[in-house]
Amino acid sequence: MPPARKRTRSYDPAKIRAAVLAQFGHVRDAVLALSAEALDAPTRLGAWTVRDLAAHLAWMVGSVPQLLAEPEPAKQELPLLEWPSAASAAAERIDEHTRGLDSADLAALYGRTAEAYEQVPAAAADTRLLPVSLGAMTLADFLVTRTVELVVHTDDLNAATGLEIPYDRQALAACTRLLADVLAAGAPGGAVEVRVPPFAVVQCVEGPRHTRGTPPNVVETDPLTWIRLATGRAAWATELDAARVRASGERADLTGLLPLMG
Repeated sequence: MPPARKRTRSYDPAKIRAAVLAQFGHVRDAVLALSAEALDAPTRLGAWTVRDLAAHLAWMVGSVPQLLAEPEPAKQELPLLEWPSAASAAAERIDEHTRGLDSADLAALYGRTAEAYEQVPAAAADTRLLPVSLGAMTLADFLVTRTVELVVHTDDLNAATGLEIPYDRQALAACTRLLADVLAAGAPGGAVEVRVPPFAVVQCVEGPRHTRGTPPNVVETDPLTWIRLATGRAAWATELDAARVRASGERADLTGLLPLMG
């Protein structure tokens, strides 16, 4: 008997909107304090410099008011759980656009971006469709994807600069949960329980289900390690050896299911 279809997780739109602004504020404070030399330093993202990455983050947040200003599409095309794979497929186009952004004056760029985002009307319907290039999405869903962009790339900034840019708790939670749900949707089943405390627990992988007590196959890790695994920033074997991932049970090996997006 196939596993029952799980309902898509819901997010509090007001909290997600605030989380995007809060995390962008953390990034802005850090980026604007960097020297020119630090901004020109490399990142782990191919040819991108820190400056490129900073410009990309402004684009990701600035896209919210920009898309709201466009005509509304006729129908939704991209469900939230399909966004990671769609974004991965468009990586080359996103890279080209990012390296073409005007990043000469990051202070002005970040100021404009924050101001435009803050002016997004609170009354804007969460179900309002946006003409996202990857496929039309609701405003509520698109905002959740902004938490993923911000959290994942905050980690990239920290890795490149040695900074410790903080993570807004709500943004980190939304990013963790979405990527956990993508795993569960892509490998449906109940044989393995993946725990990312304190934010997410999902069951995945076909096989015998447990109904009570401790499941026979368990994977547990912290949010940032999970996010790095899910986005290809970390390797399963490396994190397992370093004890940042704890896996028990013969099915508790997610190597073939990761990464979920790159």
